[in-house]
Amino acid sequence: MRIKVTELLEAFDKARKRVHVVGSLNAGAIIALDMEGRLFTVFDGEVLNHVNLSAIAEEGTNRQYLIAGGDGLWPAPEGTSLGYNYPTGKWRVPPGVSASRYLVDNATKKTATIHCEVDLINGLGIGIPTIFKRKISISKGKKSINVHVVETIKYIGNKPLRHTDAILAPWSLCMLGSGPGCKAIFPCKDKSSVWDLYNDAKCTEMDWDGSICRVATNGSHRYQVAMDEKVPWVEFHDINRGLIVHRQAEMLPVDQSYIDISDVPPDLSPSGKGVRYSVYSDTNNFMEIEVAGGCPDVINPGTEMSLAVNTQFRQT
Repeated sequence: MRIKVTELLEAFDKARKRVHVVGSLNAGAIIALDMEGRLFTVFDGEVLNHVNLSAIAEEGTNRQYLIAGGDGLWPAPEGTSLGYNYPTGKWRVPPGVSASRYLVDNATKKTATIHCEVDLINGLGIGIPTIFKRKISISKGKKSINVHVVETIKYIGNKPLRHTDAILAPWSLCMLGSGPGCKAIFPCKDKSSVWDLYNDAKCTEMDWDGSICRVATNGSHRYQVAMDEKVPWVEFHDINRGLIVHRQAEMLPVDQSYIDISDVPPDLSPSGKGVRYSVYSDTNNFMEIEVAGGCPDVINPGTEMSLAVNTQFRQT
């Protein structure tokens, strides 16, 4: 469903939730400061990300997480004994994330930096105080718009955290409306660099043509395909809307490594397979191009885990 910029702004205004605009309403990003600092890219009067207006109007509870859409920053991993979505034994979005309220540190017409404090608890019950920061810049092309974001999670605890106690990485999730005819495309010369993150699902939609893989995101079933550091970028193609979304992350610092972001039960330990990108396809008319950062062997007080991602939206 296509959403006009005016409809999105009206929804935030009616819900009395703060926003900050980078760029312009014709070519820019609307930052939902009171909804996890989510970004909604806009171009030619329309919102390019997936949007759930009812989630903006309501307030989430501990029983129900409302998916607003846009482009969000979460902590990884999701599952395993060191993940942040299972400290109670059941899946939930960390309350520190879902209730986060961002502040604007500084801004120009085409840039903005926002931050908030987020206290996390992993599957071992270890508390991890952090600061989430998003540094956003916008540039416009003839028929395109680039959104460059540096995602940072800074550990502000007073004790070092080793891999046996905690792993932590920024995880950037770009939600896009999807359905019949839509697909994700990425280059990969080694098929072992791509795998299915759901043990109970078979990615029958994966179609290889030489070193190019195409994955249908038609909403037929729910799945998640992971990629390691050998995959340089991922694209989403929406032929119905005439839209291509290209996401590419910079490589990690030498002292950090990709981690297992899998959504698996908390009685399992993280695997050694690190994820750089993943494609998530849902049955509710949306998909995600996900980009994950890395973690050092020891997270010392003041350590920053950063991930630079460029997302280009272009009209065909």
